[in-house]
Amino acid sequence: MGLARMLAGALRAPLERLMARWARIRLIEPDPEALLLEPTLPTLYVLPHPALSDTLLLASLARAHGLPPAGGRRTIGAVTLPASTALPAPGRRLWRRTRRPAPPFLSLIEQCRQDPARDVQLVPVSIFWGRAPGKRFGFWQLLAADSWQLTGRLRRLLSVVVNGKDVEVHLGTPLRLSDLLDAREADLTNRKIARLLRVHFRRLRTRVLGPDLSHRRTLIEGVAASPEVRRVIREVATAEQRSAARIEGRARRYGREIASNMTYPVLRFMDGLLRRLWNRLYDGVAVHGLERVKAIAGDHTLVYVPCHRSHIDYLLLSYVLYRDGLMPPHIAAGRNLDMPLVGPLLRRGGAFFMRRSFRDNRLYATVFNEYLHRLIARGHPLEYFIEGGRSRSGRMLPARPGMLSMTLRSYLRSARGGSQPLVFVPVYIGYERILESGSYQHELHGGRKRKESPWGLLRVLGRLRQSFGQVTVNIGEPLSLSTFLDAEVPGWRKQLDDPRPPWLARAVPRLGECLSWRINAAAALNPVNLVALVLLATPHHAIEASLLKRQLALLVALQQRLPGGRHASLPDGTPDAWLERVLALGMIQRRPHPLGDIIVADGRQAGLLGWYRNNVLHLFALAGLTAFAFRHQARHDLEDLEALLAPGWPILTRELMLSPPASLREDLTRMLDALVEAGLLEADDEGWRRPRESLEAGEQLRMLGGLMQPSLERGYLLLSVLLSEPAGHFTADELTARSRELAERLALLSGLDAPEFFDTRLFSGLVESLEAQGWLYTEAGRLMFDDRLREAAQRSRALFDPGLRHRLQLVSRPGEG
Repeated sequence: MGLARMLAGALRAPLERLMARWARIRLIEPDPEALLLEPTLPTLYVLPHPALSDTLLLASLARAHGLPPAGGRRTIGAVTLPASTALPAPGRRLWRRTRRPAPPFLSLIEQCRQDPARDVQLVPVSIFWGRAPGKRFGFWQLLAADSWQLTGRLRRLLSVVVNGKDVEVHLGTPLRLSDLLDAREADLTNRKIARLLRVHFRRLRTRVLGPDLSHRRTLIEGVAASPEVRRVIREVATAEQRSAARIEGRARRYGREIASNMTYPVLRFMDGLLRRLWNRLYDGVAVHGLERVKAIAGDHTLVYVPCHRSHIDYLLLSYVLYRDGLMPPHIAAGRNLDMPLVGPLLRRGGAFFMRRSFRDNRLYATVFNEYLHRLIARGHPLEYFIEGGRSRSGRMLPARPGMLSMTLRSYLRSARGGSQPLVFVPVYIGYERILESGSYQHELHGGRKRKESPWGLLRVLGRLRQSFGQVTVNIGEPLSLSTFLDAEVPGWRKQLDDPRPPWLARAVPRLGECLSWRINAAAALNPVNLVALVLLATPHHAIEASLLKRQLALLVALQQRLPGGRHASLPDGTPDAWLERVLALGMIQRRPHPLGDIIVADGRQAGLLGWYRNNVLHLFALAGLTAFAFRHQARHDLEDLEALLAPGWPILTRELMLSPPASLREDLTRMLDALVEAGLLEADDEGWRRPRESLEAGEQLRMLGGLMQPSLERGYLLLSVLLSEPAGHFTADELTARSRELAERLALLSGLDAPEFFDTRLFSGLVESLEAQGWLYTEAGRLMFDDRLREAAQRSRALFDPGLRHRLQLVSRPGEG
């Protein structure tokens, strides 16, 4: 035994050097310097299972990062143990597994009980040699990559050889042995510590690898053979007078059309490809808030719900998660993306495809529901876009109910068997420049949507030499589905046997609202959308460079003091650097002038900037509305200001997808104080007023109020049209169409090339908001209102100066005079 130990010691040093040269650690989490180890306590590293390769790698890593030694043996008092010890694995015979040996902490426990000064800190370490989410990939990867299967010596050797350049190391939070001791016998405490560590390793393994995937063909067969699908097959066969076998074949075709085929080699390939793409296309990807996901990923089913601004969204989130040690999700993608070249690659990267509408196809709907349910029930992470499609206007679109309803029903079905908790993860993706900007402007001006094709991909590849700035991925506040249901539907657990409980119709839209609020609350301010906010609030899209920079600093200062979103992020740098960045991206122009440079945007640039402004306009809703109230009236007290803004504020928050505040009065008070601190208002005993002497502060206040002017003008225009006729004159569609026509006329008369201003969806949303707030109601399909709406509209007139009111009234009555 002594000779064997001496021989092992002699070989260990060259093996460690060989391992240090061969292995390349792709990810270490957290940063080793952030472990906050207690320097006075001895450290033992704990691995989930015995593996020489892991021990050698850990020893070289500890030496490289200045951590306590992980190689050799460590003497702690009277106890000597390997510095890197492992939880014992059960032994094996040819025909059965033997009992698992006792964990190695017994002697340390007994020593610490006798002498508390002999405490030890345990650091759990998980090492992944390649990551495999499933079983369908190449022969060598099948043998070598980490998966849920146990690893033998030969397979571990192959893993080191094949995956040595793709290693992840996850360091757990140090555990003090003294904190784990209790009054139980030392043997029981020993097993308790091992159990806690195994739970930690299992959670982490689930977080990194995800649940074990079934073979795609097996999964499709299971879907087709499920009781619900079989029932619908029989009903469709009877209705169409065809054989059940033929309809069953159709169900399998639907399954093959839908199901993803996630494979490890493609994930590896896409990781390398996308890393090069981001470096070529963008100046990097900034990620904020991912620790909120890592805290729950091990024991929750995750459903990522990003905003949808670009086709790049599909790839970006998966890349970020894979890069940071999380399992990439299965992604619901439109069937339009299942095209040659692109479709197979996306499918192997985790995409499953769905038709735009399948309401009239019961069999397809049932197969899709069953497939989605099996993913959720097994704990696979999912991703889908609740808006349905990409936002052409840059605003957060209202949530579509389809996928949310299917997810909720699947969760209720799984909850009967005690499934693990399901959590929605809101994700905001912010771009400084998007690939589709030209096509979005084309569609907003009435052009037809271009059909996706491989040739479109080639056109995108042709633009790789252009600069598209930086991308920001912000993780919002996760939403536990059970917590949401407890608040919205207190008795939901009593109705688990009902596949479509009566409260579902009201819970799904409410869930969509809450998720939209949380996505918007994680918005990312960047130089482009900040410049867009300022420049588009000027009458002719031109501003002095010095004033522009002061206004940029003002907007950021307001966000720092009163964030418009709980997890919103701010740009690094200074206003000078932000301006130079936007100029370098070609989004604006600088016109040199002896008295100071002028920043301008031509018609095309202004149209593009509108999209970026709309990404983050909601963050300044209350600031803009408060400032707008002082444009026509120089002074307000709190009572008058609240009475003036209260009727329209809920409608504005609904349009901008903002969570309504608990108290408008309290938020207004804080906003007024912030504007006073910024020098834009003055406070006295009678309330607040515009600055008497500072022309610059007055101009900044005017531009801040200009942020909300388009929204307020649309609302005023719609009310003018509605109230110009008696109650019951308009249907909702007639009022929407009439208001849109007049808004388009106003834009043309004002010289504005802003099709987003007269977007039909914004006017239909206004009508829905007025109904939701009780200002309108429907009788026989006609919109009805009473004097309360006329009185509220009369009060809101005070927000607008006489000239603007006159212009809006003229537009609302074309042909008069």
